[in-house]
Amino acid sequence: MNIALLAGTHSGCGKTSVTLALLQAIQRAGLSVASFKTGPDFLDPLWHQAVTGKASYNVDTQMVGLADSLRQLHNATADYALIEGVMGLFDGRTGVGESGSSLDLARVLGAPVLLVVDVGGMSGSVVPLVQGFCQSAKAKGVTIAGIIANRVGSAYHAELIRNFLAEYEQPPLVAWMEKNAPVLPERHLGLIMPEASDVPDFSAAFHVDLDLIAWGELGEPQQLSLSERECWGSFLTPSNGLLQGKRIAIARDAACCFIYPANVDWLRAEGAELVFFSPLAGDAIPDGSDALWLAGGYPELHTEQLSQSATWDSLRAFIDAGNPVLAECGGMMVLGQELIHIDGRAWAMAGILPFSVRMQPRLVSLGYRESAAGVRGHEFHYSERFADETLASCFELERGDTGLYYKNLRASYIHWYFPSNPETVAQWFLK
Repeated sequence: MNIALLAGTHSGCGKTSVTLALLQAIQRAGLSVASFKTGPDFLDPLWHQAVTGKASYNVDTQMVGLADSLRQLHNATADYALIEGVMGLFDGRTGVGESGSSLDLARVLGAPVLLVVDVGGMSGSVVPLVQGFCQSAKAKGVTIAGIIANRVGSAYHAELIRNFLAEYEQPPLVAWMEKNAPVLPERHLGLIMPEASDVPDFSAAFHVDLDLIAWGELGEPQQLSLSERECWGSFLTPSNGLLQGKRIAIARDAACCFIYPANVDWLRAEGAELVFFSPLAGDAIPDGSDALWLAGGYPELHTEQLSQSATWDSLRAFIDAGNPVLAECGGMMVLGQELIHIDGRAWAMAGILPFSVRMQPRLVSLGYRESAAGVRGHEFHYSERFADETLASCFELERGDTGLYYKNLRASYIHWYFPSNPETVAQWFLK
């Protein structure tokens, strides 16, 4: 498989728009392409899927890990794989280009990098900027093979950028996006869901020479540590049927929409039968369910409808009966007494647990997380939970939110990546 990683100089430089534009261009050329997203983001992969018609999987060296990232890439049915990076090229969990960063993933995959540079208000300055990125990447064993300029003022502006890069022997300009290109709509958690807005057609504003794009081959790179080589050789580890015969109900609708496709694949691979229901529609917990997953999403956008949901009675009975329940972020938020908007309006929620949630005007918490047992995940929310002191117990995470236990319910702000620790996660769904 031919592979490339599209990274940026920083968050907001236009990586997602450029990724979608490049996916469209590759498909127009009659080539098959699979898309992936570095890091824990939910929304960017949904936009990828809206273009390609195929699920876009998360890959990284922190939450997903090398072995499962390789599994997703090797399972892709396409001639080309395009991975959208996270934040800036060198931004990861810690350090400069360390675990979780786009650069670290490019290093272990041996993938060339296409660097997106916002050149608005810039011409010659692109050279030292690109030089610095290239030198730092090369020192860590990564090649920046091409530059994609965003917010380009005109064809003349693009030609200046192209000539300056060539004059100073920098990677070639392989594509550029006009400054008046369509803009993807956003809200507080990032991009809106693609079904709430049509995917823009970037063809008129995106100029690309596909022949100039250098693709790498997904083979074993030379610069791997011993532990990374062990991961490289173990990515085809079979499932163990840990959930064989179990029926797991999953909340899935516009309010509960943050679901890693790899988690769904993992549940099925471990033998679980999956059934879906909608709290927004007021669905009862499906009959015969052995366990329940309340996925995160956007409950704050559907408070009035959720306040009237007929789901809560059956959910309360399910929890009180001691059935296993995993609630993540938005799925946890709906379990409380009320959800309070920034303007003070309060809407009743399920009322199952003794806490309330208040939306905040700014980001409350962001970052990779890990349970004491080693299950990895991610936290990203604009709300705070309060008045939960009377809950029966809690569990500690490495950093960030303290999770909650109640009967056989496990709830926190964390979005978990199930394949990161199959044995432990399986226990969350078993009595």
